[in-house]
Amino acid sequence: MPFQSLNIIEPILKSLEQEGYETPTPIQKEAIPIILRGSDLLGCAQTGTGKTAAFTIPILQLLLENKTYEKKPKIRSLIVTPTRELAIQINESIKTYGRFTGLKSTVVFGGVNQNPQTASVQQGVDILVATPGRLLDLIGQGFISLRSLEIFVLDEADCMLDMGFIHDIRRIIALLPKKRQSLFFSATMPQEIVKLANTILNNPLKVEITPSATPVEIINQMVYFVDKGNKGKLLLEILKDEKIKSALVFTRTKHGADNVVKMLDRSKIKAEAIHGNKSQNARQRALANFKEMQIRVLVATDIAARGIDIDDMEFVINYEISNISDTYVHRIGRTGRAGAKGTAISFCDAEEKPFLKDIEKLIGKKIPVNDEHPFPLMDHYPVKAEKQARNHSSQNKSKKKSSSNFTDKNKKHQTKPVLVLKPK
Repeated sequence: MPFQSLNIIEPILKSLEQEGYETPTPIQKEAIPIILRGSDLLGCAQTGTGKTAAFTIPILQLLLENKTYEKKPKIRSLIVTPTRELAIQINESIKTYGRFTGLKSTVVFGGVNQNPQTASVQQGVDILVATPGRLLDLIGQGFISLRSLEIFVLDEADCMLDMGFIHDIRRIIALLPKKRQSLFFSATMPQEIVKLANTILNNPLKVEITPSATPVEIINQMVYFVDKGNKGKLLLEILKDEKIKSALVFTRTKHGADNVVKMLDRSKIKAEAIHGNKSQNARQRALANFKEMQIRVLVATDIAARGIDIDDMEFVINYEISNISDTYVHRIGRTGRAGAKGTAISFCDAEEKPFLKDIEKLIGKKIPVNDEHPFPLMDHYPVKAEKQARNHSSQNKSKKKSSSNFTDKNKKHQTKPVLVLKPK
């Protein structure tokens, strides 16, 4: 089915053709007609399925067909998303698909000086893409008004909850006009998300393209069992493969991401980290360098990686397995996007085996094991860090006690000094 069959207007079709888009993905095929009819939508689709285009294309068309001719456009559509990277990526998509529409968009997010953003908003925009905190801040300062809003989108709702944005989202919803079209997208649909959707949507139509938290089937998944201390060596071994032109590597912590970058740098492999402690400029620079192949490896934490949308990125490596099963799905969804091939490699040490078990239970299948590597798992029952600390503490107490006992015993056995008289 070509895009023309979805009754998309010529200015948008022209931009899609220039981008080489011919056939809509399943989420686009289902969601676009619903949105064009003006209905509220509850969309459940995993990352990498073309979800952004599924709502930006019809929003552009609806706004263009009902275009206002005011000299200074007012915000008629608001898209709220959890991370800076994702907000930037959505705005780029709007500009790409809407290049022949004459509609204006901009993006606002925290972590940077607000002045360029407020200047852009004050010039007038039809579509605003925003992260929750900066949006509420600029509304409070009087820079943003939502009185003319027609279409509201809440994207990556499950991530919003994970990041603790629920109270901000409720505050934003309270500021929206009652009469509006609302679109709600989430990669997973737990009960908390359903409750939130019910407060936003009015008689919505539901589109669920894949079962909740099921990875894209085309992704080639594999797990390497390896001792924690050998993960760095295994990563270097894998990167010897020249077919891996670039790789996105995930760690659980910011500190871990920085350590992996240092290790790769020592081995002359160009790498940069992207996480919450990095400035927005540093994060955008690292992402740009990765896209332009100036660095081979981008090391990321989970939250910072939301919004990384890179065509033909084939390899994702879980240096550390996430302790949250759903997160695994989001991670590997950075590859195999929109039907492209992808490979997801996971390093699993003995302590991470329970996490792997939970992931396999969630996705409903066993992840194939690759045991043909030079660093097989040897320590199957490592002493956990907290247990080691307790043992170390008890050993120290024992040493102090024995030392004290030894001193006391010595005191008991000590004799008074004897005065020796030398003969004259």
